[in-house]
Amino acid sequence: MTQPFSPPLDSSTDKVPPARPPAWRGLLIRADVRTLSLLGVLAVLIVIGGITKPDEFLDTRNLQLVLTQASVIGVVTVGMTFVIVSGGIDLSVGAIVALASVWATTVATQEYGFAGILFTAVVVGVGCGLVNGVLIAYGAMVPFIATLAMLASARGLSLQITDGRTQIVTVPSVLDLGERDAYVLGIPPLVMVFAVVTIIGWLVLNRTTFGRRTVAVGGNPEAARLAGIDVRRQRLYLYLLSGLCCGIAAFLLIVLAGSGQNTNGNLYELDAIAAAIIGGTLLTGGRGTITGSVLGVLIFTTITNIFALNNLQSDVQQIAKGAIIVAAVLVQRRTASTT
Repeated sequence: MTQPFSPPLDSSTDKVPPARPPAWRGLLIRADVRTLSLLGVLAVLIVIGGITKPDEFLDTRNLQLVLTQASVIGVVTVGMTFVIVSGGIDLSVGAIVALASVWATTVATQEYGFAGILFTAVVVGVGCGLVNGVLIAYGAMVPFIATLAMLASARGLSLQITDGRTQIVTVPSVLDLGERDAYVLGIPPLVMVFAVVTIIGWLVLNRTTFGRRTVAVGGNPEAARLAGIDVRRQRLYLYLLSGLCCGIAAFLLIVLAGSGQNTNGNLYELDAIAAAIIGGTLLTGGRGTITGSVLGVLIFTTITNIFALNNLQSDVQQIAKGAIIVAAVLVQRRTASTT
């Protein structure tokens, strides 16, 4: 029985199935969507502030105040983002800011002037980060427990140093940074420091081997180890980075408040974690953006400012923040389930 004749395939007319777009393109699109969504939320808040208190909210001084207040917690959030991307957590950032601020404003430290205050704040922050990193990376302690212990210890030590009293800064060169005469083109020096830290953080996370290793450790520590990454050393470096950011933030807070107090940095850990989460950083690690975290900081700071201008209760403000955090986590889970 003869087979039915089938004409040969013409290679010129064969249809080749379209190639799938690379995975990175989908991640980039989702990142852009998240960034645009956060910008949309921030724009809505600005509109609300402009409608409810147009003369006060849109005033140049108030906008400068919002950015200045965002700078302190923003620097802390940059360090927190790196830690969370690696799959860790740092509950001690607020207490480290408090300890660094009071240690840097003692009478003995202020005798060394501007450089002494800045150096002390940074060294105390890095030192606390070193302790956290050693306990977690080489002591095999759970990050939650290790940083919780640091939170309690740093708060206790800061209270012991100050004896519950406010330490007033008497160094003119430090206080002058908070004055309007120090503004450059209307931009406060603290905001410029925040911008520099943000840019450096973005470059490190997205354009360096250190950033790629951080993402790898957060995504799959065992796979990262098999790929030749020293996971323990990487985690140590990340907590050192978080401590460094806390030290810088402590100095900014000293400039902003003109004093050092054991109550400084209260709930900074919650604000930093919340800002990173709504910015798209996964609590399980492996993904996060500095841009999103900074937008999260600006959103929370703007909410606080709007509530203050409208004389609304702080408890309502906390409820609003909690609702935003829950919504952000739900969006994260939905996004993860569809990928």
